[in-house]
Amino acid sequence: MPIALVGMPGGGKSTVGRQLAKRLDLKFADADAAIEQRIRQSIRSFFEREGESRFRDLEQEVIDELTAGGPGVLATGGGVVLREANRRHLRERCTVVYLRSTPEELARRLRHDTQRPLLQVADPLAKLRALYAERDPLYRSTAHFIVETGRPSVPTLVNMILMQLELAGLVDPAKVPSVIGGPRT
Repeated sequence: MPIALVGMPGGGKSTVGRQLAKRLDLKFADADAAIEQRIRQSIRSFFEREGESRFRDLEQEVIDELTAGGPGVLATGGGVVLREANRRHLRERCTVVYLRSTPEELARRLRHDTQRPLLQVADPLAKLRALYAERDPLYRSTAHFIVETGRPSVPTLVNMILMQLELAGLVDPAKVPSVIGGPRT
């Protein structure tokens, strides 16, 4: 069953997802990259030209395809949970991990980002707070696990996810040694 990462824009889904896939020796897919490959342009320019509704239609098609695939790690776009069909596909077809970040953490991480269409506004922190208020309940209802991102390094976040998956019996402990106390004997 695929592992899907959900969370706010800038929450680390792609970066953490790549490392998690590497640790588990699984393929990695990034929904936004798959969309950009399909439309042969950046999401930002597509968003500006076609609008959010058309983008969400395309995102829903891609999520349906990616969640129907075999084992792997999937990084989703921040707004993926806005569509009920996406939430259902993720929840039923994947083990979903919500990388939870506060709007303040995200604003700090994204202060120089010019590629995220929804954050190209006068007050990005206010926009992040509004997005968080809308999306956090949707991420929570979709997720099987929640990992608080805070300020840990990417390897630490990967280990936190692996510990939760291992404790739930979803990862073979022989394949991923327990992070607490080192390898099992």
